[in-house]
Amino acid sequence: MNPAMHVCLNTHSPGVQLNVAVDVGCIRHRVAVGLSEGKVLDEFDIAHDGPGLTAFFTRIEHHEREHQATSVAVAMEGFGGYARPLDARVLMHGWRLFNVNNLKLARFKEIFPAPAKTDAIDARRMLQLFQLQDRVPMAKAVLQEVAPIGETEAKLKALTRRRKQLVDDRMRLSRRLQADLQALCPGLLAVTGEADNLWFLNFLTMRDDLTKLKNVRLSTLLATTGIGKGYAAKIRQWQQEATFSNSATYLGAMIVTDARQILALRKQILALEAQLEDLAGQSVMARRIQTVPGFGLICSTELAGEIGSVERFAKTDSLAMYLGVAPLDNSSGKYKGSKVPRQVNRRARDAMMIAAVQHIRSVPASKAYFDKKRAAGKTHQQAVRAVARMLSKVLFSMLKHSEDYVIPDVSNTPESNSVTVP
Repeated sequence: MNPAMHVCLNTHSPGVQLNVAVDVGCIRHRVAVGLSEGKVLDEFDIAHDGPGLTAFFTRIEHHEREHQATSVAVAMEGFGGYARPLDARVLMHGWRLFNVNNLKLARFKEIFPAPAKTDAIDARRMLQLFQLQDRVPMAKAVLQEVAPIGETEAKLKALTRRRKQLVDDRMRLSRRLQADLQALCPGLLAVTGEADNLWFLNFLTMRDDLTKLKNVRLSTLLATTGIGKGYAAKIRQWQQEATFSNSATYLGAMIVTDARQILALRKQILALEAQLEDLAGQSVMARRIQTVPGFGLICSTELAGEIGSVERFAKTDSLAMYLGVAPLDNSSGKYKGSKVPRQVNRRARDAMMIAAVQHIRSVPASKAYFDKKRAAGKTHQQAVRAVARMLSKVLFSMLKHSEDYVIPDVSNTPESNSVTVP
């Protein structure tokens, strides 16, 4: 969770607030319950299973009724991850959910050390954060309220992350396949240059034994998906000169297996992209982001899923920090430099940078801004990040005011603000 994320700690109605702290574990969670003035009401463990989660809500609801609490605030160390699905159910229950920023919590513990460290002590320390948040700025910074996001955006987040994993798997297999082909049969790789080509993968998987590919007939090649006369001619030429290393007799089958796995991954990725296209039509945020030139289906759905809700961010700087396009100053003496914040959403950052490159190619005003940064001595990557930083302001304004993107008119727009006005 980004440290610049919107924190809204003083908006609850007056009355008794029941504070709940959950020290998240992979098998069991430690829970501490207390009141705003610091009194600890209950401490218990729950298992990370159905009965354990049911017991959690039953017990908290009992304290809520007994003390006539007007609100319930739940703090969790590790929002997402092992906290799921408890965190989602807390929001569905209508309770306020806070993520405990681990980096800021570590700093808090350095300044206010505890005599020992156990799950029970950590849970009680989180209760103290609720008590101190109005008096100690650092305690307030540790607790970051999690805004609920829409169901469609939650699905987009899950699907785009799954797609990214499959793409990474495909790239890993493709690199291995290309290296193995180069070692076992270099002439075969020269037919395509890229082992990930669909027609080439179809050719590799025509036989279980790699060495038998040199005997495939022309009619069979032309009947294979993606192989036309041009590719067939290249393959036929290779067949006349085909040579294999001695290890091809046992490693060739592994190459064929990898090629089949890559084909299977391609099908899974295409199926996910079809789902993403359908969900994008249901997501107002994804559709709005897609109105920005250069922000295609994949980048827009990734950003919509990772952002979730613009209400999570208090200002445009918070969103820019979260997207990883607002590097921090890292200067000393005559040295002027910057560094990337430790807590950024890397998936959103990658999507933002890819989209920014395409945006520069599509919008003259953005290209002019990019060229200006390059002329000022910025590297290519720094100039792209500068455009992405301006685009983060555009996205924030668009999502806040429910407006689609409009390409700015360079003749009527000051150069310095050429990409900031949607």
